[in-house]
Amino acid sequence: MTDDGVELVGGIEKREIVLVEPDSAWPARFARERERIVAALGPTAVRVDHVGSTSVPGLAAKPIVDIDVSVPDVEDEDAYLPALLAAGYELRVREPGHRLVRTPERDVHVHVCPAGGDWERRHLLFRDRLRHDADDRAAYAALKRELASRDWPSMNHYADAKGGLIAEITARAEAWAAHSGWRVADADPGTRP
Repeated sequence: MTDDGVELVGGIEKREIVLVEPDSAWPARFARERERIVAALGPTAVRVDHVGSTSVPGLAAKPIVDIDVSVPDVEDEDAYLPALLAAGYELRVREPGHRLVRTPERDVHVHVCPAGGDWERRHLLFRDRLRHDADDRAAYAALKRELASRDWPSMNHYADAKGGLIAEITARAEAWAAHSGWRVADADPGTRP
């Protein structure tokens, strides 16, 4: 466990960062995983949302489908973790306010976060901003391509290197949300169990 309370189950992993062109199969993959999650968790899954680059049409991405599952209490692992493990996911990250489980193939990452919390809001707002704004989407794609060409000690280092631009886009997203009236409740209402 690190000083900031993050436990990486299995330790640090060095993986090649590979970006691929958008794949029309990503939404269907999300839908299948969503069904699996909802079947495992029932009403404990308050929301199940497709997030990350694979959720943004036209955006190159690592071929990993990211999913946010919002639950009442992330720290109450007994309420959801055994069911997700039984459904075939593996625990990868345990940290305050967030858990990450993934498929054994590592092509689906499920982020468990608090319903109505900051994690949920940030991911949905960032996703919706990239869906809405072509300039932000293009800037993010360009940075990802440039960073993917480098050798990184871990995927976490690659993710951290995107932080500056993510902060800039998030600031614009907050202004856009305030101006447009964007709310989490309006983000993909069809994804609720």
